[in-house]
Amino acid sequence: MGIAVVVAALVGGAAWGGLTWLARDKDAARVAVDRVATGLAAAKFEPGAVVADGAAPDLAALVKGMGKATHSVEVASVTEPADGAAEATLRHSWTLPGSKEPWNYETPLKVSKTDGTWAGVWNPEMLAPGLVEGETLSVKRQQPVRAGILGAGDQPIVEARNVFRIGIDKTKATAAEALATAPTLADALGINAANYVTAVKNAGPKAFVEAITVRANSPQEAAARQLDAPGVFFIADTRPLAPTATFARPLLGIVGDATAEIVEKSQGKVVAGDTVGIGGLQSALNDQLAGEPSYAVLATGGAEDRTLFNTESKPGSPVTLTLDIAKQQAAEAVLAKVTPASAIVAIQPSTGNVLAAASGPGGKGASTATQGRYAPGSTFKTVSTLALLRSGLSPASKVECTPTITVDGRSFKNVDGYPTSALGSVPFGTAFANSCNTAFIRAGEKLAPADLPSAAAGLGLTAGSTLGLPAFLGSVPAPQPGTDEAASMIGQSKVEASPLGMATVAASISAGKSVTPTLVVGAKGENSASTASPSASAPSPSPTPVKPVTAAEGAQLKTLMRGVVEQGSGKFLLDVPGEPVLAKTGTAEFGDVNALKQHVWMIAIQGDLAVAVFVNEGEGGSTTAGPLLEEFLRAVA
Repeated sequence: MGIAVVVAALVGGAAWGGLTWLARDKDAARVAVDRVATGLAAAKFEPGAVVADGAAPDLAALVKGMGKATHSVEVASVTEPADGAAEATLRHSWTLPGSKEPWNYETPLKVSKTDGTWAGVWNPEMLAPGLVEGETLSVKRQQPVRAGILGAGDQPIVEARNVFRIGIDKTKATAAEALATAPTLADALGINAANYVTAVKNAGPKAFVEAITVRANSPQEAAARQLDAPGVFFIADTRPLAPTATFARPLLGIVGDATAEIVEKSQGKVVAGDTVGIGGLQSALNDQLAGEPSYAVLATGGAEDRTLFNTESKPGSPVTLTLDIAKQQAAEAVLAKVTPASAIVAIQPSTGNVLAAASGPGGKGASTATQGRYAPGSTFKTVSTLALLRSGLSPASKVECTPTITVDGRSFKNVDGYPTSALGSVPFGTAFANSCNTAFIRAGEKLAPADLPSAAAGLGLTAGSTLGLPAFLGSVPAPQPGTDEAASMIGQSKVEASPLGMATVAASISAGKSVTPTLVVGAKGENSASTASPSASAPSPSPTPVKPVTAAEGAQLKTLMRGVVEQGSGKFLLDVPGEPVLAKTGTAEFGDVNALKQHVWMIAIQGDLAVAVFVNEGEGGSTTAGPLLEEFLRAVA
């Protein structure tokens, strides 16, 4: 139990001004009262502080059930001593961990003088109103039902779904049988057998030793039910869950038992045994979803438990997301077979709503879609093109596309297999459609250092995140002249983007204005959470003055992106059902210079849908990311 004492305890005789003032009954009685108040707050009386019939009271035992609640006691009043006795009123205040409402009350105290010494007269009622011998104090904390998470159209995403707590009930097996069943059950459920055997061994003879909680009708439940082993037991329950175990898992997070670390960092808001959000939106928005628990202080140990104090719980409030369940499931199905880290992000340009933000299994639980930081390669040429258009270039302007170009001793080349028909002096639209690196690098030599960052900001790539959880869009520093500038023009060097960031670029082009991606309806741009890390935090808004992309600029960029499909590397998208598809591919080299690998990208626009597809390692934008994009567009058509 924590201690917060607001009284000054004066013990023994204190000399002041040559006078021994504690000899006076009034002062001595007050000192005795103070000593009792101090002892109550500390849950331990000093020797002689109280007198009692029989053994001195064990305060620590009486308040052990209050856990980490803190108790302060102050003296409200003391009567004038008479006939060797005085009465006092003590004012108590308990702060219950996580509760906004303290438990305040007053109790009576009698002090008496025996053999010249003043002391409190023990009565359980001095600790709490109406407390009697044999009763102790305890606090009960009850969490309200956790609120759900809704998607587009208020369709439930996370809601109470049926689960089974699977384990061993030691009352239904002998000790030897329970230990024999433990490794068998653990193997069937796919959990650590040694740890579970230890847990069963250490549990009491009447314990239910939970192994795992699984969804109803899951493979784990089926495997456990097939066992013919004594003690295996199933407890039906509900948990707040998404439609499937993998549905937007990196984005949503999960709900689970609070870890010791979470409890410690919560500063009393979370206690052991609580269920809390772990990771993702469940953690970032835990306060809203969890609500506020109720508290009850009980006097236990008597004929029946009595409630001395209680507060009402406050239900959590649902969180509404812009996610479209069908599109999210389609994106996850497309990525399910991709081995490297991967992502698909889909945004509705007219609203900025994030309709899907799927991260493939290769990311091992990380939100590649919203927190990945990768060189965007030639998809960034949409940004470079905006800067070039603003410098006076037009889609019809002639540019030089050569097989290679050397900048400060470093050679840059076009992608392997670049069509020879698109080399030479060609319209800029042709260079864009075929992604001519050398043409972009030459054209970029005329740009000012601030032009690329300004174009990136105008397309929403370097804005701060407003998702409602830690996220990253992109970072585009002003390039230095030479190789840094050359590489930046083609989306490499220090240029970074997430799949969310490049989907935002595509959405801004489609809308003809700078689009801000939205995931949590009503979010104010909060970007902090208990699980946030420096690498997951969004950048500060770009210091570059933002000049949003205009409708006219967006129209030019859309024409150029349609050219990628009609005459460039995106021809395979020509027969995708629905409105015409506009696209841009991208690859970005990374890794050891002698064994370079490639990030591969493809972004697209189709009607009121902007999509970014990313694979951490692949052959090329059109050959690796392209088929994934096509599969997704056909699935949501």
